[in-house]
Amino acid sequence: MLRHSIKMAFRNFLRHKGSFGINIIGLATGLACALLIFLWVYDELQMDQFHEKNDRLYRVLEHQQYKDGIMTTWSTPGLLAQTLAEEIPEVEYGATIMWPMKQTLSVEDKNIKVNVYHAGEDFFRMFSFNLFAGKEADVLKEPSAIVISRSTAEKLFDSPEEALDKTIEFEHSKFLKVTGVFEDVSKYSSLKFDVVTSYTEFMQDNDWLRSWNSNSPPTFITLKQGSDPEAVDKKIANFVKDRAENSNVTLFLKPFGESYLYGRYENGKLSGGRIEYVRLFSIIAIFILVIACINFMNLSTAGATRRSKEIGVKKVLGSRKNQLVQQFLVESFISTIVAMALGILLVVAVLPIFNQLSGKGFEIGFLLSPKTIGLLIVLALSIGLLAGSYPAFFLSSIKPIAAMKNKLPGTGKSHGIRSTLVVVQFVISSTLILAIIIVSQQMYYIQNKNIGYSRDHRIVLRESYLLGNNESVFKEQLLSDPRIENVTVSAFVPAGPTDNNMTSVWTDKNPEGFRRTIVYRIDENYIPTMGMELMAGRNFYKNTGGGQDKVIVNEALVRALAIEGDPIGQTITRRTDNDGGTGTLTIVGVIRDFHFRSLHEPIAPLMMVNDPYGGLIIKANTTDMAGLIQSINAKWQSFDIGEPFTYALLDELYNETYLSEQKMGGILRVFGLVTIFVACLGLFGLVTFTAEQRVKEIGIRKVLGASVAQIVSMLSKDLLRPVALSFVIAFPVGFYFMDKWLQGFAYRIEVQWWVFLVAGVGTLWVAFFTLSFKTVRAALANPVQSLRTE
Repeated sequence: MLRHSIKMAFRNFLRHKGSFGINIIGLATGLACALLIFLWVYDELQMDQFHEKNDRLYRVLEHQQYKDGIMTTWSTPGLLAQTLAEEIPEVEYGATIMWPMKQTLSVEDKNIKVNVYHAGEDFFRMFSFNLFAGKEADVLKEPSAIVISRSTAEKLFDSPEEALDKTIEFEHSKFLKVTGVFEDVSKYSSLKFDVVTSYTEFMQDNDWLRSWNSNSPPTFITLKQGSDPEAVDKKIANFVKDRAENSNVTLFLKPFGESYLYGRYENGKLSGGRIEYVRLFSIIAIFILVIACINFMNLSTAGATRRSKEIGVKKVLGSRKNQLVQQFLVESFISTIVAMALGILLVVAVLPIFNQLSGKGFEIGFLLSPKTIGLLIVLALSIGLLAGSYPAFFLSSIKPIAAMKNKLPGTGKSHGIRSTLVVVQFVISSTLILAIIIVSQQMYYIQNKNIGYSRDHRIVLRESYLLGNNESVFKEQLLSDPRIENVTVSAFVPAGPTDNNMTSVWTDKNPEGFRRTIVYRIDENYIPTMGMELMAGRNFYKNTGGGQDKVIVNEALVRALAIEGDPIGQTITRRTDNDGGTGTLTIVGVIRDFHFRSLHEPIAPLMMVNDPYGGLIIKANTTDMAGLIQSINAKWQSFDIGEPFTYALLDELYNETYLSEQKMGGILRVFGLVTIFVACLGLFGLVTFTAEQRVKEIGIRKVLGASVAQIVSMLSKDLLRPVALSFVIAFPVGFYFMDKWLQGFAYRIEVQWWVFLVAGVGTLWVAFFTLSFKTVRAALANPVQSLRTE
């Protein structure tokens, strides 16, 4: 019986190639898109889940309390990890990790740039980064230790196994001993590094890390088995307050395995993070599958009349209901399996493009593994059962006499169900169109917002400090080039990863109203080079060794300190050393607020001091940036310091800040358009069926004088009504979710009324175009052909 059902299914597919093709293409496209999205979701959910002690591994975060709210940060005092491990009994290990730095390793004539972590002694005890040479407890004990990845070892030595106990020159300034080699960091790690050196050694060179009033490195701890995280939270809450004068810091624990997905806080409350994209795209994947299944059900039930005589004859000849159900379910299962196979082929074909769009590195091997294939088969059978069950039971319930006369029970009910399903499809499609428009608007706003400085034609040389005493000579050489307008010395770039440091400041009138503020160490050329605007006062004079008691502040710091009247000439107090020492600064200028962090965050207080260090930032006045960069490279190479020339363009650094949003926006646009395409395929199938069912009516109307426009309107209106109805449902839903997404930005667009008009008209136009393709053809058909048997 099953063999006969399969044989009849293939005969039916060949007899109705058009509807079968639409079903297969729609379902395959939906399955392929859902599969790609689930690959992305799976990848996101796997981040940082491979650590063996994940259930006890925590990141320590700070809540900083101010009058206008709470700021949450991962930056903590440099002594925190060590002190927690010593004083809190529940803490098994603690490690500080300095933010990653690009630094130079040298072995003989080999020089390479690598990402370096300066980490605490217990780093490899806490995190599961696989050491194949060296012991977890010992590799970072010595200040002169360096632990390198397998790929780094392969670049510097003949083989990774030979690297152990060898010496590496670090930053052309000191020699470190290789105490361990680890396997390259997993792609599922949010911590990305090639090399780990001793944090103890790093702290010896950076005494400010010993201050409880300073913030910079993140802190991680592992709790002992059986420890209660909530109890530890209470113990450490005031840990910094007890050690730092006038501290506004409250500590709390964040499970490390959740940090990647749940990383955004607003006023001290968890408000989301990348988990929002995981949820969004999971919903989109489900929507696409739902639409594909709706298409299948719609087209199957719509074909009931076409097969009514077949059903009637089979019933007259003795076919039982369960046999007919089996026949239709077999057809459904075959369709979904064929669609799944085609969907997998589509995934394989577009995987490189999807990898580029999403920034992931998915491989075909993952799709072809037995486990994945098994899951896909189960998914295909489940969809076949879900999508084919209603058509199977509906068609098999038709009475023989009614079937032979083409009079099906519940036809009006079936039409109502189909209309409802069309509404559901286009609610989803209209919502996605609305989302695409709003995301695109917000990205355009970000790209074109006045951020308070100029990022075009700015070249950043972060590592010019490696020239040592020759840096000033290099700077003069640059300024001699007419294509270069200005050059400033500063490591502080208001885009991309930056070297921000913080301090506490207050006024004499309100010593308790202190604020944590970012400090930019700059020279007198920084403000004009960056195209920033002074609102009041003056710029710094040329630094001749003094003047560090003068400060330029942004408008946000003036507001935060509640400075009354003209700020110029007023003084503020800052903390200057590890023992609570202070210094007085005179405000000489107020700079217009500029965005030095993501637009997700409001502009924070900032002050600038005339104490430059770090790299160079170049302001160019040429359109031939490539030629200028080649010229700068030649000047760099003339100093022969053994360091490769590296640079960055400020506008690219700015764009990288929003790379995640750009990628998510790109994925949303692609899958939103695919969703509309799948929905329109279903609409096309339904109008094809409607035209076939009403072919004699169309012929009679044409004979009686009906115009092509009238016939097109007659065939289209029943399907366009549910499309129009979908707008009423889709737009409030879409506005609610997109407004929540926009709330993640401190600076955002306001959704305008015309966005809904564009989304509605766009959806209606696409639906009408889809319908017109078939309805016009039906209206132009020769009525003689449809009436020749009458």
